[in-house]
Amino acid sequence: MTSDPRDRVAPYASPPCFMHEGDDGGAANIESHWPEVRRFRKAQRERILAERLSIPAATRADMAGRIAAGLDAVIGDPHGRTIGLYWPFRGEPDLRPWLAATIDRGAGAALPVVVEKNAPLIFRAYRPGDALERGVWNIPVPAAGAEVLPDIVISPLVGFDGGNYRLGYGGGFYDRTLATLPRRPLVIGIGYAFSRLATIHPQPHDIPMDRIVTEEGPL
Repeated sequence: MTSDPRDRVAPYASPPCFMHEGDDGGAANIESHWPEVRRFRKAQRERILAERLSIPAATRADMAGRIAAGLDAVIGDPHGRTIGLYWPFRGEPDLRPWLAATIDRGAGAALPVVVEKNAPLIFRAYRPGDALERGVWNIPVPAAGAEVLPDIVISPLVGFDGGNYRLGYGGGFYDRTLATLPRRPLVIGIGYAFSRLATIHPQPHDIPMDRIVTEEGPL
């Protein structure tokens, strides 16, 4: 019987390239190096997004299909579980057909909504055909619907590393959300294999994903 990755206690993140500095002034060292890490992340984000957007639409659709198969392998039977997905933009894998199929198999679904800057996301119940409105970055969000707590969160990522740390768009929404949820969902990062980095230089606020799924399969 395999253990549930949610049962693991996630360690505090420490930027590997700074660990040689020891414990003296550790918090101060992290704070002083944050501008350097932020510049690194910005450069990697821009590079990966440019490569992602250069992928032909048909190729991206094929990759999304393989990612969907990997999700099925990780999740198993979705019946009775609420899945928080995302509305794709900027070349992200489009998993809306997969979500519709999981709803047909008895799952509930929700989409994330930005309530305000520097605040956690909320998830609103969603079914294909529900009314949508434009949210932050003009991403469609449910215009109404109950706020729900997902059992599984599918988190889009720009990049990732071997520790399952996620490089996002820089807003910090998912980290804030996961840190404040009353119970921990199974969190699965979704991205492309080419976006793997040696490290994102994780910081104390970064929360690792439980699993990563790319077109090459689950990690």
